[in-house]
Amino acid sequence: MLIKNTDFPVLPNVFTDFIRDWSTSNFSDTNTTLPAVNIKENKNEFLVDVAVPGMKKEDFKIDLDNEILTISSEKTINNENTDEKYTKKEYSYLSFKRSFTLPKGIVDIDKINATYKNGELKITIPKLEEAKPKPVKLIEVM
Repeated sequence: MLIKNTDFPVLPNVFTDFIRDWSTSNFSDTNTTLPAVNIKENKNEFLVDVAVPGMKKEDFKIDLDNEILTISSEKTINNENTDEKYTKKEYSYLSFKRSFTLPKGIVDIDKINATYKNGELKITIPKLEEAKPKPVKLIEVM
């Protein structure tokens, strides 16, 4: 059975919209793939997880400038083999840059740390003590 896409303006084509949204959601304006990022917040910290398999910890640059956290990486893979004659030789160049704005006056910038293990970059961004939620205080009526 063939289904014709009529682009009838009254009824949106859900399948086409789904494919269009999905197919471009993980690409930058330059059509390069961006790594998936998860950001979680709990009462003590922000946790940033970035999926970047095949990298080394030396490949990353992480900086914080005026509450803007920037994670970037550049990696060139060029396996030289001087014993071979090449008809065609390819190498790969991987790079990305992601930036996130952190809430002002909440982050303890001196205690931010990052680890890379098993293809996952983890950044822990602790909150300042005064920014952490306080327990509810019950006030006695006299």
